[in-house]
Amino acid sequence: MDCFLFIELPFNSRYPISLSILAIQIMRRKLYLIFSCLCSLTFFPNGSSASDSSELVEVIAIDSTFQDVKERVIFAVESQGLVVDHTSDVGGMLARTGKDLGDTQLIYENAEVLEFCSALYSRRMARHSPDLLAFCPYAISVYTLHGQPEVTFVAFKRIARGVENKETREVLKQIDDLLMTIAEEAAL
Repeated sequence: MDCFLFIELPFNSRYPISLSILAIQIMRRKLYLIFSCLCSLTFFPNGSSASDSSELVEVIAIDSTFQDVKERVIFAVESQGLVVDHTSDVGGMLARTGKDLGDTQLIYENAEVLEFCSALYSRRMARHSPDLLAFCPYAISVYTLHGQPEVTFVAFKRIARGVENKETREVLKQIDDLLMTIAEEAAL
């Protein structure tokens, strides 16, 4: 025997719902919340967490202006036979949207992400696994922190770190090495 609960809907209508169905829906929501919380925790094979950015991102500090370092990164990309396809003004977007979000604390003086791709490396990666297309295009961030314009940072994601499959790690490491070469050239 099933019990029913009547739920009031707009326009004075009543909708009968089985209490067992309601209990199942509540249980599903609780399980979903628990599962979502567990999935949102990011773990890495070496035991570090996502909050440890040094495991995820390579960062090089350069004593120079933002514009100078940005031009050096573009030159370093071009010296590899590549072209910067897109530049995202992430610093401007964060400053602009911070007001709408009620968070007006400035993080960056300048912050841009330069995107580019390599037919050679992308083909190797896609041939190994078409799913790795998610790593294209490659990106290098150039930024200065608010109130510290004299030091510019160049950063990129280390995509091979934590990859267990040896062949996949080797393919992705070639891209990490390319990005490191570009960042190091910009730092000269």
